[in-house]
Amino acid sequence: MAKKDYTGLASEIINGVGGEENVDKVIHCVTRLRFYLKDKDKADTQAIQSLDGVAGSVYNESLGQYQVVIGQAVADVYDEVVDQLGSQVTDDDATDAAMAATGGQSNGNGPQKNILVRAFQGLVGTITGSMIPIIGLLAAGGMINGLLTLLSDPTLLHWINPASDTYAILSSMAMAPFYFLPVLVGFSAAKQLKSDPYVVAAIGGLMIHPAIQNLTTAHIVNGKIVTPALVGHLFNVPLNATYLGLPINIPSYAYTIFPIIFAAWLARPIGNWLKEHLPLALRPIFQPMITLFVVGSIVLIAVGPVISVISSGIAAVITALLNLNLGIASFIIGGLYQVLVIFGLHWMVIPILTQQIAQTGQSNINMIVSFTMLAQGTGALAVFFKTRKTALKGLAGSGALSAFAGVTEPAMYGINLKYGRVFIMSSIGAAVGAGVAGFMHLHMYGFAGSLIGFPNFASPKDNPNNFMIFWIATIVTMVVAFVGVYFFGYKDTDVATDGVEKKNVFKDAVK
Repeated sequence: MAKKDYTGLASEIINGVGGEENVDKVIHCVTRLRFYLKDKDKADTQAIQSLDGVAGSVYNESLGQYQVVIGQAVADVYDEVVDQLGSQVTDDDATDAAMAATGGQSNGNGPQKNILVRAFQGLVGTITGSMIPIIGLLAAGGMINGLLTLLSDPTLLHWINPASDTYAILSSMAMAPFYFLPVLVGFSAAKQLKSDPYVVAAIGGLMIHPAIQNLTTAHIVNGKIVTPALVGHLFNVPLNATYLGLPINIPSYAYTIFPIIFAAWLARPIGNWLKEHLPLALRPIFQPMITLFVVGSIVLIAVGPVISVISSGIAAVITALLNLNLGIASFIIGGLYQVLVIFGLHWMVIPILTQQIAQTGQSNINMIVSFTMLAQGTGALAVFFKTRKTALKGLAGSGALSAFAGVTEPAMYGINLKYGRVFIMSSIGAAVGAGVAGFMHLHMYGFAGSLIGFPNFASPKDNPNNFMIFWIATIVTMVVAFVGVYFFGYKDTDVATDGVEKKNVFKDAVK
């Protein structure tokens, strides 16, 4: 579901309070915009109260504020007002205090909020804001993929042959939004961060271009399998390409979002600088060309390798935990794994679980991951039953179904991260459920996870209780996640991105 456009409402409110020149500062609380005006008598209360989307307005003499009652959408309208007036009218500390004073979730602990917390909250807000426009598309792809699994799996209906052209076409249809996620998210993030969406989408295309993908994986050339040659290692990360004479690591960027969001942020200041310094006649060609080259190069040289190095370290920690104690490891990894997914730091784990299945026929890492997917879907399901908002109920329902079919992005970015406590409670459910599975030595014998992947836990002769353990851990995961979200993680009075600063995380850097 696309984010509602409040441009017109914000413009009318600004005119109603006396215009841009009459606004000194603007903050907001849980439901109201709070303007500090140079001349309160210039505000047209009757005109403001007549606006569709405004529930009322009043001048608070004791606070010296002209307050406009918006309701649940106050943070969205505030962001648009600030976009139109400029950041000089903001006062983050005052907004924090107002949110806390009105019983809302402030952006932290008032004026003393840790800068790292503010940055993380802003980053999550940027990620969710970039994902919202394409959540419906991802949910559709996830449900098609789930139905295809149901129809093709030999242990289920097996109505479609996995080797058929029909399967290939339907699978491509379902997974196209995920494979091309850098392009879709790049366009969306660029619009949110005020950079050129077409340039950023092109950078996303670069990241998943077949020539780039061939540098990362084995591929067929003239009927022969070609394996990419390594040019070295950096902190145990293979350097699989050279660029401008530099050995670099190029990971698979398909299904990732963080690198392209970074590119969208970086494209704005570079594009703005070029706009100011290039002659008008050269700008149409050279501004996008230079931006594409500079930002694309920085992403390839710096962002990908950094993510790979960090991911390699995380993979080593996960392997050490698994070797120490499966139950404890399952609890810890289950609670934190989806955090890694947000930042694309989970990709170095995928080869490990693939190798586990290839060598032993089962993967304890994939078992843990399966419960994290299940928990995120259950969190969205709890919101579906709790909320009375029709639009949110539809988004939560489709997100839950998609997650149960093995695709968590719609639930994660459309619901759970947007309302931060939902994500936290869902992750707690994942930790508890995966912990139970780990302590009971559950095995997983395939790749597909979540509810749709239940056949991969079918009991072989050497592990006759495996299927029963799976359902016990599944029930525990769903109960803990559902109860946690329903009673502690969400209420309809929450502001969207509760606890997440709905601003450009790099706002000051891109002015």
